[in-house]
Amino acid sequence: MAGGSRKNLIADRQNVGPTCSEGIGRLSRLAEKAEQDKEEIEAAAQHSLEMADPSASSTASTGSGPSVVPLKRTHDDDLHAPAVSSPLNPDVTTSRSRKAPAPREQREKKESLKKRESKASSVAGDARGATPELSSNRRKPKVTSDDAVLSPTRYKLPPPKPMDYEAPKAPVLIPHHKIGDIQIYETSEQRVQAHVYNRKGFRYTHCIADPAFPSSNYHRQSETEPYGPRINLEDSSSLMLFDESGKITTTEKGYRMARANVGVREGKWYWECKIISGVKPRLPNGDEQEPGGHVRIGWARREASLDGPVGFDAYGYGLRDIGGQIVHMSRPKDFFPPGEDIKEGDIIGLEINLPSLSLHRKVVEGYYNKAVDVADNLESPGAAAPDIIRDRVPIRYKAHLYFEQFEYHSTKELEDLMNPSPVLSSTNNISTEQPNPNHPVVSMRTLPFSCIKVYKNGQFMGTPFTDLLAFLPPASKPQPQVGAREGLDDGMLGYFPAVSVFRGGAAEVNFGPDFWYPPPEMVKEDDVDMAAGAGSADFDGKGKGKEKEEEKELQPVGNRYNEQIAEDIVYDLIDEVDFWLQDGGGSMETQLVLTESTPTVPGTADPEASETDTTALAGAHAAGEIKEIVQEDE
Repeated sequence: MAGGSRKNLIADRQNVGPTCSEGIGRLSRLAEKAEQDKEEIEAAAQHSLEMADPSASSTASTGSGPSVVPLKRTHDDDLHAPAVSSPLNPDVTTSRSRKAPAPREQREKKESLKKRESKASSVAGDARGATPELSSNRRKPKVTSDDAVLSPTRYKLPPPKPMDYEAPKAPVLIPHHKIGDIQIYETSEQRVQAHVYNRKGFRYTHCIADPAFPSSNYHRQSETEPYGPRINLEDSSSLMLFDESGKITTTEKGYRMARANVGVREGKWYWECKIISGVKPRLPNGDEQEPGGHVRIGWARREASLDGPVGFDAYGYGLRDIGGQIVHMSRPKDFFPPGEDIKEGDIIGLEINLPSLSLHRKVVEGYYNKAVDVADNLESPGAAAPDIIRDRVPIRYKAHLYFEQFEYHSTKELEDLMNPSPVLSSTNNISTEQPNPNHPVVSMRTLPFSCIKVYKNGQFMGTPFTDLLAFLPPASKPQPQVGAREGLDDGMLGYFPAVSVFRGGAAEVNFGPDFWYPPPEMVKEDDVDMAAGAGSADFDGKGKGKEKEEEKELQPVGNRYNEQIAEDIVYDLIDEVDFWLQDGGGSMETQLVLTESTPTVPGTADPEASETDTTALAGAHAAGEIKEIVQEDE
């Protein structure tokens, strides 16, 4: 068995030999065929590359050839990059720069025939239809507010009449009725037409012709009887009645208001008002009497309406006789103790405290900082006040001369504050923000360190109002109309003592210095002045202690009367010099014209001189435009 198996194995090995040789040969043939197929594939790939890029043939011929089948289209990331960056691709940089489109050829614009004719008509010497030169179409550079010199508006007026040089006459008063022993007069425009009244948009002040003011059309401001601090007859409702002194007022109609002829702008001021006819005291048995009318008193600005009580709008702060309530924007609030009314015979004292004008200007100009402006200094060193500009024109009404000027008007923001709209309040955050020194709206900015104090029969009742509204421009602005300019201060902006009466109510004002009930601060100051001697160390030589030198002293409102007259004189002189310089003042020709044309005797005027002066005004300097007005007697 062993031998047979071995033989079989040898036989099998001999049979396997040819089979392995055949298999090896087959494998060799397969390898050759694969090599041929490989060469054919490489040749086809090389042909494809040559068709796509001929320059690749040289590289393919010298190299050993690629090992994989190449792509017919090379991958380029720049082709798929976005044109602009995006949040997902913030840093996109492309190597391929796109060619910018070629700029289009600018076509020459041709003007129409009508446009050429309209331009040609304004250029002298050009033919019909010709286009003016480019230099005439260039705009002139605008003059900025810093470069412009503010000056009052000038008017070309007819020469003054001889009667214009006479002093202003007092209005004609007609007896109306009596309140006790007090005679009340009527100055109603409907019956007497004795003088004008301030109306919506316009304000009137007395003036007179003066030969010393030729450049100002021979006009300057003046006063009329009764002289002194009093109620302003022109700045009151036409339905108000007065006594001969102008300090007692009443009416038979509904609430009407009258302002004083003196106003305050800074400092501490005091005045009194006596109730002559109003709420009557109770009878001994406790029963109430029929009231003899009603009275409201307070402080009001020039924008406050004369056809309503004090405190009717945002421009006044008033005190009611019923319950001693305070009123602002027609919203009464309790102030006096319960059962404490203002009755006939009571004397109400009103004190106002206003910050300095320098701090006031910081507020309206937006520079106020509560952290820095912690105190109210009377005047900052080096602070320059803006110019006082009075745009006014002299007019003749009956036998009187008046300066007519634009009056300051209420603003929409304060009207909305008085009557808030639910729609605006829900959509506008500014309308819901309360007035404050840094309010976004200038007219709604308040004055820090400002307040109003109330006294009754010499007893201090409290401080009902604080943070009063600012009044300097642009917080105050005139009504939009032709010729009205915003941002100008005429020197009479401020708070004025105001009295309003209702159906028989009557009141008497007292602007000092002899008050019925002087406030304790005034009495204390008088005692200090009397105690301080000339040899005292605290005496400054002017009757005032040094400890009071840096503090604002409480003064009677009547002291403003003389100050206002002095200010009017200074402003008139400044306006005269300004107009004189505009007319070429200082030159020899101007001096000759003024010498020959100025009237030397009050009450007479030289027509030729006036005509010469009018000619000089017509060629005034370009700093101020001259408007021509033709006046007629009314």
